[in-house]
Amino acid sequence: MSKRYLILADGSTYEGIGFGSEATTFGHIVFNTAMTGYQEIITNQIYHNQIIVFSAPTIGAGGINHDAYESIFPTAKGVIVRDVAEVSTNRLKRMNLDEFLTRHNIPGITGIDTRALIRHLRETGPQKASIVDFPDDHAFDQLNATVLTTRQVDAVATPRAYPNPGTGSTVVVIDFGLKHGILRQLSLRDADVTVLPYTVDTETVLSLDPDAVIFSTGPGDPRDLPNSVFELMRQLQERVPLLGIGLGHEIFGLANGASLVKLPFEHHGTNHPVKEVITNALLYVPQGAGYAVDPTSIDHAKLITTHIDIIDNSVQGLRHRDYPAFSVAFFPDSAPGPLEGTTVIDELFEMIETKDRF
Repeated sequence: MSKRYLILADGSTYEGIGFGSEATTFGHIVFNTAMTGYQEIITNQIYHNQIIVFSAPTIGAGGINHDAYESIFPTAKGVIVRDVAEVSTNRLKRMNLDEFLTRHNIPGITGIDTRALIRHLRETGPQKASIVDFPDDHAFDQLNATVLTTRQVDAVATPRAYPNPGTGSTVVVIDFGLKHGILRQLSLRDADVTVLPYTVDTETVLSLDPDAVIFSTGPGDPRDLPNSVFELMRQLQERVPLLGIGLGHEIFGLANGASLVKLPFEHHGTNHPVKEVITNALLYVPQGAGYAVDPTSIDHAKLITTHIDIIDNSVQGLRHRDYPAFSVAFFPDSAPGPLEGTTVIDELFEMIETKDRF
């Protein structure tokens, strides 16, 4: 392994040792505070075009196994760690992290003081970054000239429908960059699932006679999506129980008149404390978001705030006053854990059971 460098758009340089792919890469840099679940994080499509900094001191000790994929082909642009484990005793391991990143052409750097890097990112906010062989003027010129795509959902969402069969309730999932953890949670409830592209129209969704619809997680800014997505949300929420997750939560807010604010630094981790407003119960949940619904923009005649982030008071959940529709900014699929947020999925199925009352 040879020296490689992480350079930031603000001119900062961090030296480390390369592993994984030897490619030069550009992306939006974020940090994740999870202590476990690195495979689920790297394969989560919300990290499309992003370089992930892990705060945990050692990454890779569990290897890579078939049970922890959140997508088939990860689209993250890089992985930054303090120390990468080369040996794993996990009996489920199929390969190590270095082999996995090499196979998917994702470069990594180890040996960087990730605590100092994360403190820097907290102070400077979101920015572009690059993994390079030499941190010279040419590398910085390339970084500054790089324009990252805003069509991220197009790059990761399914272009065609496919089933995830079951014998229970019929659930349609609109894919914006779907986490497989959502499908696993639905399978545990024996749901008969059809995954549809986000370009689908209302008539096609309703022709499947769904008991519920889920707007999935996904990358990027939902305001870059076509207006048809928000019209789809508005029409479906009136007709069938509906849940928005992550990007789907942001779409739900925008479709009902709210606006978004950019977070000072993005929420990424599995240990975010969220309060359920009606019960004051505290949940520790996984999050992955760069935007939040602006609480001052919420039309309280339409929407109720159901969950609040304890750390920064950002809106983490909404519910419609008139329709069986709700949303959460966090990931209720426990991939990676903890399990507390899965009660959101249970709530959707309670709506299914009582939907004829609405």
